[in-house]
Amino acid sequence: MSKDVKQAALDYHSLPSPGKIGIMLTKPAETQYDLSLAYSPGVAEPVREIAKDPINAYKYTSKGNLVAVISNGSAILGLGNLGPLASKPVMEGKALLFKRFADIDSIDIEVDAEDSEAFIDTVKRIAITFGGINLEDIKAPECFEIERVLKEQCPIPVFHDDQHGTAIVTAAGMLNALEIQGKNIETAKVVCLGAGSAAIACMRLLVSVGAKYENIYMIDRRGVIYPGRAGLNKYKEEFQNDTDARTLSDAIKDADVFVGLSGANLLSGDMLKSMAPKPIVFACSNPDPEIQPELALSVRDDVIMATGRSDYPNQVNNVLGFPFIFRGALDVRSTAINEEMKIAAVHALRELAKEPVPQVVMDACGVDELTFGPDYIIPKPVDRRLLGKVSAAVAQAAVDTGVAQLPYPAHYPLL
Repeated sequence: MSKDVKQAALDYHSLPSPGKIGIMLTKPAETQYDLSLAYSPGVAEPVREIAKDPINAYKYTSKGNLVAVISNGSAILGLGNLGPLASKPVMEGKALLFKRFADIDSIDIEVDAEDSEAFIDTVKRIAITFGGINLEDIKAPECFEIERVLKEQCPIPVFHDDQHGTAIVTAAGMLNALEIQGKNIETAKVVCLGAGSAAIACMRLLVSVGAKYENIYMIDRRGVIYPGRAGLNKYKEEFQNDTDARTLSDAIKDADVFVGLSGANLLSGDMLKSMAPKPIVFACSNPDPEIQPELALSVRDDVIMATGRSDYPNQVNNVLGFPFIFRGALDVRSTAINEEMKIAAVHALRELAKEPVPQVVMDACGVDELTFGPDYIIPKPVDRRLLGKVSAAVAQAAVDTGVAQLPYPAHYPLL
């Protein structure tokens, strides 16, 4: 990042006032009568109603449209464990995206607890305040257990976006790329470089949409994950492959798909050359991908390439997922975000990429054309149709799987 951009980022966060989010009143508070309704004595009436039936909190408070973005700062972006306070700009940014893309009110909460039990206890005790909880930037493998326990103990949706947001967008783009390349998910050989929370969630969701465990080769810092290898936890063991491949160079030969959630420049041009015809490369390390798109396209003119960056085609961007997933969940007052809701989001994103793109979207992206194909396999974040398409699919899946407490909203389009 250039010095000018660094300073612009600091200025953006500090001027004209510090931070990126604030609080806006939704009711008048100008007169003595307004104040008597907002606080004493009028506030006693909704208090009594909620005490009679806790569900009334959704009627008389902002709970139903309020999401907490919670982190302990143990895995901030690609920066590592810098602590909860350093994570606050990221969590504020997430709250900004919730409001900008799905009109969901959100507040960031940074918890000074790296111990999983203490973190879980803190979040569980405050969960009653919110309609949903978005966990963020929590290191693996602790993040898996934290999410599992909180989903069991909290009666509202709990969603670790580093896992599932990345997985949903990746799966949508992957299914479209496979279709364009004339391949299918059931038989594709997939090499995943990285074995953290995002990588494991991505591979799990690919399995949910048809991939086979025996076709997945997961690689961590010690190499390919295979039965009996040292350094495996129970989450990595799920992706043991009984193979003679030991390195990325071994595993990548004749692979149909490469998914990188690791680090910069780890996939060489020679490795890419050894992949199967019409390969698919999702190099999602940020800001520098596992292979630069320019290098990849110079080596293989038949490759479909995706990255985590906005300055290249096919950006794998979590903002395509989490705001609309929570919108759909909140609109039917879902008690969870389950696998069926995630898969519904995958297919909604996948199908939207195949529809004609409005001119306003192309103008916002500064391009003359966006047509389903190798350079457009995932919708753009500025596409306002995401709110209707993805949220509606998620809401319907919540209703269909019995986790919704409200019927499918009348204002949503029929699916």
